[in-house]
Amino acid sequence: MSLSRRSICAIVGLLSLGGVAFAQAPTPTRVRGTIDGVDAHELNVTTRAGEKLTLKLADNVNLTLIAPIAIDAIQQGSFIGTAAVTQPDGTLKALEVQVFPEAMRGMGEGHRPWDLGEGSTMTNGTVGDLQVSNGRLLTLTYKGGEKKVFVPENAPIITYEKGSREDLKKGAHIIALVTHNPAETPTAVRIGVGKDGLVPPM
Repeated sequence: MSLSRRSICAIVGLLSLGGVAFAQAPTPTRVRGTIDGVDAHELNVTTRAGEKLTLKLADNVNLTLIAPIAIDAIQQGSFIGTAAVTQPDGTLKALEVQVFPEAMRGMGEGHRPWDLGEGSTMTNGTVGDLQVSNGRLLTLTYKGGEKKVFVPENAPIITYEKGSREDLKKGAHIIALVTHNPAETPTAVRIGVGKDGLVPPM
């Protein structure tokens, strides 16, 4: 499924928590959880930690679907992102892999800290050398560096599709980019929704 430029920008913001739009604002946070209820203006969410939250929906909230894809989609030359942890030998072990549509090549490129557990990182880059044996062992290159990454056979592998407000349903699993203002309800500006019950692994 093709992605509009707006959808691509939404995904990049969801992944990187960066962007010019937030350059002068407090850093947004990610909320991962399950939708308990939804109306035209708000989401009620239970986070993975069990906290009950109400999130205001921004008027221009951007939505994307997070869909599963086979590990075979990781090929030499693919542009991917991976949340990972560092192994004793200095290589990375993937906690999940995002295989980006070709239109997103280069988006969010680089290596940075992530919030999927202690010591986790996010690396977006191009797959170079690739060995297939009990998973995938690959070289991931990006501007200014490269990382060796081991992808276990059981690591979740996902890609992205265009989403809409109709995807915000009770029981759906989400990862939301949320801005905070002490005087207001936290506002979701970007939301990734797991397709067909998928739990976003990033």
